[in-house]
Amino acid sequence: MDVARYAQFLPEEFQSTQHQPVSTWWNWSNRQIHVARASRPDASVRVMGIHGAGGHAEALWPFAALAADEGVEVIFPDLPLYGYTVEPQPSLVRYGDWIDMLCDFVNAERAADPRPLILFGASMGGMMAYEIAARTGQVAAVLATCLLDPADPDARAAAARWGPLGRAAPTLLPPLVRFGGGVRLPIKWLVRMNRISNDPALSMLCSSDPRGGGVRVPLGFLADWFAYKHTPPEEFTAAPVTLIHPAADRWTPPQLSQRFLARVAAPTESVLLDNCGHFPIEEPGLTQLAAAARSVVSAVAEQHRRS
Repeated sequence: MDVARYAQFLPEEFQSTQHQPVSTWWNWSNRQIHVARASRPDASVRVMGIHGAGGHAEALWPFAALAADEGVEVIFPDLPLYGYTVEPQPSLVRYGDWIDMLCDFVNAERAADPRPLILFGASMGGMMAYEIAARTGQVAAVLATCLLDPADPDARAAAARWGPLGRAAPTLLPPLVRFGGGVRLPIKWLVRMNRISNDPALSMLCSSDPRGGGVRVPLGFLADWFAYKHTPPEEFTAAPVTLIHPAADRWTPPQLSQRFLARVAAPTESVLLDNCGHFPIEEPGLTQLAAAARSVVSAVAEQHRRS
């Protein structure tokens, strides 16, 4: 399994009690969605992870295991094209499909289990967690390491491998997509995957992982992301949002996420993870991440007990 390959980059004290994920499957729109789980029937709160364009459930499981170690139930789906999810038509996958799938998955999980659900979005998953909360109304809180809004030209420039092309993507990509939207290219050719970690060895692992950063994505997916209109933050009241952004992120600068967070109408909190890169493995930021997540989980659990 890939969990150990990624967990080795965490400080030793975070490796000792790693819970291994249990694979389950969920059928959605002729796809078999792989869902990694750590079931905790007695937990008062559940946490669902959402990965970005350079990861998958097992790659980010070392963070999920921190919650599982403390008795929280964890759910982590692999998005189409990534991880072990079976995607029958990879050339047709679009960013909007990810949003639709996650909304349906959250609604199905909440219908089957009424316990409060917290969404933890990593990297690109941060905006997805935000959007799923807005669309479903089924989320108790949002935790995000990044809130990169594609409507912001600076955010597009940060995400893209070549900044000027990122800024111009909503204009440049649609003509290409009309003729070659299904053409699949390595995601590392299109975004700054070399900046996913401040540890070169971890960046290399991520960018070469055939189930993660080594995935080939259709141009239509990228065009869809660059042009996607997320729920305006001024209208977002679905759940409290806690930004836990790596302070030493060389890929997506913290100020871009903080600028978006400042516009969110719901209660918000911002925590900078000291010394952490985009993939937050460094101390003391990793301890700060765990503390912030623990605080959100405790607040949701207490609110649930009182209701």
